[in-house]
Formats: sequence, C-alpha cells, structure tokens
Amino acid sequence: MPVPSDQTLRGVSVPISMLAQPDRFGGQLCQDCLQGDLIIRKGKILGMNQSNLQTQAQYLVMPKLTECHVHLDKCHSISRMTGSGGDLRAAIDAQAADRAAWTADDIRNRAKRGLQELIASGCDVVRSHLDWTHGAEAFEPPLAWQVLNTLGQDYKDEVTLQVAPLMGIADLANHDIAKVTAALAAKTSGVLGAFVLDQPSRRQGIENAFRMADQFGLALDFHVDEGLAEGLNGLEMIADAAIACGFEGPILCGHACSMANLNRSALTGLIDKIARAGLTVAALPSTNLYLQGRVDGTPDRRGITRMRELGAAGVPMAVGTDNVRDAFCPLGQHDPRQSLAMAVLAAHLDPPFGDHLPMITTNARQALGLAPTFVDGAAIGDLLLFDATSTSDILSGAGRPKSLSDVLKGEIA
Repeated sequence: MPVPSDQTLRGVSVPISMLAQPDRFGGQLCQDCLQGDLIIRKGKILGMNQSNLQTQAQYLVMPKLTECHVHLDKCHSISRMTGSGGDLRAAIDAQAADRAAWTADDIRNRAKRGLQELIASGCDVVRSHLDWTHGAEAFEPPLAWQVLNTLGQDYKDEVTLQVAPLMGIADLANHDIAKVTAALAAKTSGVLGAFVLDQPSRRQGIENAFRMADQFGLALDFHVDEGLAEGLNGLEMIADAAIACGFEGPILCGHACSMANLNRSALTGLIDKIARAGLTVAALPSTNLYLQGRVDGTPDRRGITRMRELGAAGVPMAVGTDNVRDAFCPLGQHDPRQSLAMAVLAAHLDPPFGDHLPMITTNARQALGLAPTFVDGAAIGDLLLFDATSTSDILSGAGRPKSLSDVLKGEIA
C-alpha cells in the first residue's frame, strides 16, 4: 500500500535537538520540543504548523537510532557459562573458554537474535565489533567474520551493519598483520578496530592503525583505556597520532574509563587534545558499570568516562550498548534508548533529555562516518514515531518504536 505523498499528522512533538534548522521548522515550543501538526510533502518532512488542538501532543517523531558499539559475536552466551563474573580479565577468560565451542550456526543464531532486537528497538545503523585472532593466526579472519558480514547482507534492506575487526593493538604493531587486516576491512565495512590497554607496543600499533586507515580509506574505532589502573594513556596516544598525521576520517574511541583518574589540570589538557584531534568518545555504561571498580564490597567508582566534561568542551559524544548477556555484561537489552537512560543515571546527565538524544542518533551516525539524519527534510522511512509526549517518555522506555512510513501506510495501529 503506497503512502500518500501529501499528509498532515496532527499532535506531534519533535525534539529540537533532532532538527537541523529548528527556527524554520514551525510549531510551538514546549520544553525541549516543538509541537504541532507535522507537514509531509512528497514523502518528506516539510515542517510543522501550530496545532488547533488544546491538548498535549500524542506522538513524538525523531530519526531512527544508531547503535555505535555492540558485540554481536558474543551476545546471548551467558546462559551456558558457569562461574562467570568478575573484572575485565575474568570476562576475557570466560568468553575465550566459551568461544572454543563456537560454530557458524551458533554465532549466526545469537547474532541474528541480537540484530533483530536492535532493528526492533528502532535502529537502522549498527556497528558490531568481533574478536580477532592473535599472533600468526591473525592473518586469517575468525569464523565470526564471514557469519556477521553475511548476516549484514541478509538484513541490508532493514539495517546497515558495519562489522569491525577488534584486534589487539600488539597485533596491529606487526606491519604485515595490520596491512592484511586493513585490506580485508576495506573490502567490506571499511572499519578497523583495536583494543588498546597497557600493551608495551601500543604506540607502534596505534601509529600503524592510522597508516593503514589512511592508505585504505578506513574509519578507526578503538576500545581504549578500559580500566581504572593508573598510567593508562592510550587515548592520549590516539589523539597525538591523529594530530600528527592530520587524519581526516572518523575516529571513535570507546570506554576511556581511566579519564576518571585525572586531576582537573591533566583532564583539561587531555580533553583539549581530544577536541583538536577530532575524536568522538563513546560512553558504554552497562559493561563499564559491571566490570570496573571491583572491590570486596560495594563499588564506589562508576567506571564511566567523563561525559559531562567532554560534552562541555564540545567533544562529540555517543553512547553504545556494548555487551548484552555475555561474560562482559550478563544482563541488558539491545536498545540504544536503554543505554542512554543508563548513561543519564550513571553520569548525572540532567534534563532537558532532548539534549542527549544526539548520542544515539546524529552524533552516533557521524561517528560511524555517515551523514546525520535530522527530522526536517527527512524521508518518512528514516523516522520513528513513538506514542510519547516528551523526551522523558522516550528515555523511560515509553512506547514501542514504529516506522513513520509504516504508520502512515496504516500498517501499524
């Protein structure tokens, strides 16, 4: 059933942060949204008229969501593990033991479930990391590489799936391994990922990552400083390398937990360098809250990166779901709204909540090398409609997301 080209949807809220030109959109200001009747012409959003209704808007329209950091190769594996729990090292060991029994069917079934959950949550872009092999074996992709790339093709009409090799930075320090992996990534999703912690060769590995990304036209994605130990400086090394080579591609840095260790002067200096380097930082609250700051009793360190300070300095921020029901996080859902809500609580991100929505939409898309989608001028197929009246409703989980185009076709009541 085709969608009528010209329509008006009455009683709609649109978060101001989801508009490229809010001053030209129309409608009436209500907290952090514009409200009114949504004008649709030729399948695209033209603007908004003030509503004649005296009641509050019944719907909220915003762009589809972007999941910037997830692990579909590991997800939904916790139920078969025994004795799991503990810090990052314990999680790595437990997941490695489970991985020994993986088959192509097992990976596909779990990853397909995770991807379907992300689509149902309103995502149309997902970046999944997958653990790479090490040493001499790193020249060959792991079993999950083909499985996830095939899955992405199977669902290409519903979602863009970027599959990023997650390599140990020590392996990327080997020029031959770095080149072979970069060439492989260039033929598929165009992303090169690395795990940077305290490896002695991390500086060389980071520099190789930038060389390969520049040579093959790749985006870069780092798991960096995922810990609260003193002396972790991978994030600063990444910023230094980006500035030194003038890299112009997207660079996403996830975790950055150790920023919590820095005093005000050191923190200000690092954030200034991050801003100059053009990095985007991804907060990953669920896994970091679960793994970091472990003590004998109740933890008193949150393990979440300095979201407020980074945002105040103009550094683009994103929020990712990270691990779902695996050794790294035994609970959770594949839902960026839930991840952002958790970040709000963990990092004390106050209202208006619309200000934080770019972290799972426009900012996140740009971090993945894609143009941001704003409501004004967007095609209806790129937008979601919620039965919600405010941005607080959105982050509280109100309403199942519906494709606006499906709603206007009358396919969803």
